[in-house]
Amino acid sequence: AEHLGRRTRVEVGLHGSVIETLSLLLPQLRPRTDSAHLEAAQQRHREDDAHLAELATGDAGDTSLHPPHVARLLSELATDNAIFTCDVGTPTIWAARYLRMNGRRRLIGSFIHGSMAGALSQAIGIQLAEPTRQVVAMCGDGGFAMLLSELLTLRQLKVPVKVIIFNNSAYGFVELEMKAAGTLEYGTQLDNPDFGQLAEAAGIKGMRVSDPGQLESVLREALAHDGPVIVDAVVKRQELSVPPHIEAAQAEGFSLYAFKAIMDGRGGELLEMAKTNLFR
Repeated sequence: AEHLGRRTRVEVGLHGSVIETLSLLLPQLRPRTDSAHLEAAQQRHREDDAHLAELATGDAGDTSLHPPHVARLLSELATDNAIFTCDVGTPTIWAARYLRMNGRRRLIGSFIHGSMAGALSQAIGIQLAEPTRQVVAMCGDGGFAMLLSELLTLRQLKVPVKVIIFNNSAYGFVELEMKAAGTLEYGTQLDNPDFGQLAEAAGIKGMRVSDPGQLESVLREALAHDGPVIVDAVVKRQELSVPPHIEAAQAEGFSLYAFKAIMDGRGGELLEMAKTNLFR
């Protein structure tokens, strides 16, 4: 009981078994029939969904993918009781925004702990425990490369995990944090191999996709494969995962980053960022 409120402020601290505590609390609750707050929240949710859906598209013939497009199609094509794992950073954001959970699906990740490179390891363990369910690992390229040895574990165990790599050739979330702090990104770029070919060399089905027009067919084929598969999805490095609310300090930091980028001769990055996020 002395630990209640240690990590977050509480109004009333209660210590006891769930059933006994709720049995004492429920009779004290007053029924409420006013649904205005619920309806307002539902309307806002519908508006947010519509806005996010506008961002989850792509133009056939483009040379790279919008990561929301990958996540949306993955959600639409996966089984209704699929188990998803996601690496920390931007894969967690895309999973949270675009995976449709229905009470039968599960989403597992490191989340608060922020431990990098967990998605594939978690997916392998989950697939061994749930051999009849579809298990999909949403990996970042940095996370996948960090524990690349798990590729051989996947081959050794031959569990049918579907691995989707959001390959933006960078530690994407770290770059976002640096930009929001007004810092030019440094030490975040990744010179990646073709992960699809790497998988093939390891004896695992490997695929690579960068054209939005081919994305759906590639994901369908990957999810239907009867063994493990690696999909190297080449996504846009400058895709911004804008939070619901932008604080003044973040806006100020991003403005400072933009100024530094121009002064450093990196205006092309800003143009690419504008094309990726604004001119859709």
